[in-house]
Amino acid sequence: MTTRTKATAAAPAAETSVRAPAAGEPVEPVPRWAVRMAHAIPLCVLPSGLWRVALVLGLAGYDSDYQWAVWERPYVIGLSVVSEGLALLALGLVRPWGEVVPRWVPGLRGRRIPIPAVVIPAALGAALIMMLCAYGTLNQIFGFMEPLNDDGTGLPTSGPAAWALWTTYAPLLAWGPLLVILTVAYYRRRRANDASAAARPAAG
Repeated sequence: MTTRTKATAAAPAAETSVRAPAAGEPVEPVPRWAVRMAHAIPLCVLPSGLWRVALVLGLAGYDSDYQWAVWERPYVIGLSVVSEGLALLALGLVRPWGEVVPRWVPGLRGRRIPIPAVVIPAALGAALIMMLCAYGTLNQIFGFMEPLNDDGTGLPTSGPAAWALWTTYAPLLAWGPLLVILTVAYYRRRRANDASAAARPAAG
């Protein structure tokens, strides 16, 4: 076999080794660390929600004889449910339904979600969460806010009830930073995949 024939035979193998991604195949898939981080966010929010539920049920070891107003119990339970629901939205930064509208959504099914429609709310949410966590931490230390209850008492500041409060609310401090990291990773991945998809027809 001549040198020219060998070079010709080797060409297809070289082309195969640098094959461009097929249509619909992402250039940058979701990394495992991002998936784990997204699943960690709801777990960070869950303890504080459970503490609020225990508070409503009189199981938090604090203020068991407090006279609740009619609207307070539904508000506290609703706050826990909404918080956990918002935390679960972080999964959209690593799941397909965060990039393409699911098929069960009428009128929009199958449409790609614009990057700003995800990144802007996620970034604003992360900023708000971090501000609220910072205020809550500083308020617990320095007591900026007046007592919550009519009898002059507020949140527990010592004893087992205080330790339970701090332990269940401490994981919330990770929510904002984790969401920032996931949002940046989502933005970079979407931009890279969209740029690759736009370049494929020209390359073909």
